[in-house]
Amino acid sequence: MNGAKVVVIGVSIFLVVGAVLGVIVGVGNKTTSNNDSDNKDLATSGKAVSAICEPTEYKEACMKSMGTILQNGSATPKDFIQAAIDVTMEEVQAALNHSGRIGQGVTNATQKMALDDCKDLLQFAVAELQASFSSVGEASMHTISDREDELRNWLSAVISYQESCLDGVTQPELKAEMSDKMLNATQLTSNALAIVSAISVIMSSFKLPTVNITGGSRRLLDAAQVGRDGFPAWFSAADWRLLAQGNTQSQPKPNAVVAKDGSGQYKTIAAALAAYPKSNKGRYVIYVKAGVYDEYITVTKDQVNVYMYGDGPRKTMVTGSKSYKGGYTTLQTATFSAVGSGFIAKSMGFQNTAGPEGHQAVALRVQSDMSAFYNCRMDGYQDTLYAQTHRQFYRNCVISGTVDFIFGDAATVIQNCLIVVRKPMDNQQNMVTAQGRVDKHESTGIVIQNCRIVPEQKLYPLRLEIPSYLGRPWKQYSRTVVMESTIGDLIEPAGWMPWSGDFALDTLFYAEFANRGPGADTEARVKWKGYKVMRNRNEAVPYTTGPFIQGNLWLKFTGAPYFLGLKN
Repeated sequence: MNGAKVVVIGVSIFLVVGAVLGVIVGVGNKTTSNNDSDNKDLATSGKAVSAICEPTEYKEACMKSMGTILQNGSATPKDFIQAAIDVTMEEVQAALNHSGRIGQGVTNATQKMALDDCKDLLQFAVAELQASFSSVGEASMHTISDREDELRNWLSAVISYQESCLDGVTQPELKAEMSDKMLNATQLTSNALAIVSAISVIMSSFKLPTVNITGGSRRLLDAAQVGRDGFPAWFSAADWRLLAQGNTQSQPKPNAVVAKDGSGQYKTIAAALAAYPKSNKGRYVIYVKAGVYDEYITVTKDQVNVYMYGDGPRKTMVTGSKSYKGGYTTLQTATFSAVGSGFIAKSMGFQNTAGPEGHQAVALRVQSDMSAFYNCRMDGYQDTLYAQTHRQFYRNCVISGTVDFIFGDAATVIQNCLIVVRKPMDNQQNMVTAQGRVDKHESTGIVIQNCRIVPEQKLYPLRLEIPSYLGRPWKQYSRTVVMESTIGDLIEPAGWMPWSGDFALDTLFYAEFANRGPGADTEARVKWKGYKVMRNRNEAVPYTTGPFIQGNLWLKFTGAPYFLGLKN
């Protein structure tokens, strides 16, 4: 894998219940709510700005960006937080406008594609910032901290989109120009993320009590959206029966049936998705009958709450063969892309058949927030599964590949899965993960829990000759945790591999906890500052499904089996 990893990401600003947050533009149009009126004089000096900017990396940029809000004598801490997001949105919009201008004069096909990708990515970044702005505006002064998980989720995605844009532009002059035009945007996004990550501390500095109504995380469903037994009010009776009973063998009645032999309503998955109702209020269920579907699929940002199931991961398969070597940017190689929030896939296979010689060749790309994959297969070689952004959950799946075959910058939990390391090209080494966290405040990372890491049959006789590792740091703050898993003897005693020299070795976070198997011995593991062997349960708990992806608040709506804490 080279550094040029890009994906066209459709930003979904919808929660799993399909609610669209409104777009609010301009801090100057805000008014202070009644709940905040008694705090209206809190931010009348530079002292307030200092408190807000204290947790940021780029303090000068933060202080400068707060100049306008200081003129508002009745500004509250909430206003300052909105101001940080608003000025970031302006800079990202400026970078978006510039990407369109410089793209007009580019003749190289690949670079033109990359700049087109930048436009899409930055549009999605603007949408995430608009959602963040609205979320803060909806909160009262005392409940802003209750939005922290959601805000960090969105702002982490914004950082990922910006980084993906820059990764894709490889021509030196163009890359330098885009980097320069995006500098303010990237610094201010980092600052905004740092601010929302320290909301409780900021509130304390203003001597404001915080009220947490959800035990550590904002409710993903508002009271008006919750029906019986805590399920969304928009669930149909069939949805409710299916999930309330926890019956993972049953399937809801499909809205669309896809069959290659003509026995369904549609012969292609694309046609079934095209029939998604614009005013859809509930789950949109697509049943894909057994067959090999040679088509490139994107579940768009507007197609929320899609539940797609097949007849089994080896019977219902979506296949493609686009690759980086074939002239596509990494983002364009994906066979299947899930973007709209709340996407669920069950009993399906996703593959890219470009082979190891194709280099980057994505089988499944996932940007969908609160997405779940159950009893699925993702088969490829380099870059098989792109867990790009937001919160994702994989259970009882098979994921196969060679180089960096689980990669991206999502908050990802892979639970009870079979991870199959394949035979690479000559002179290649295998890396299971390449996590892309670029900012220490991002809520992202890859967690592999209660899985098995094994070699494929072709690799087995060569498994001790071809080096295989648990991962390498793609970005500065790469974060990967492997816990309660069985690790085969194919994994090198060092466990982890550097990306290049000493890059990120001090700033990454790689950890192992309670693993088993011949490859789990940590005695000869790397001695990097960022590597850790967790010795007790309390160290591992923050990376379990409940706290890490707030699974306690949304996984029950997916119908997939899961456990929230440690297995043992």
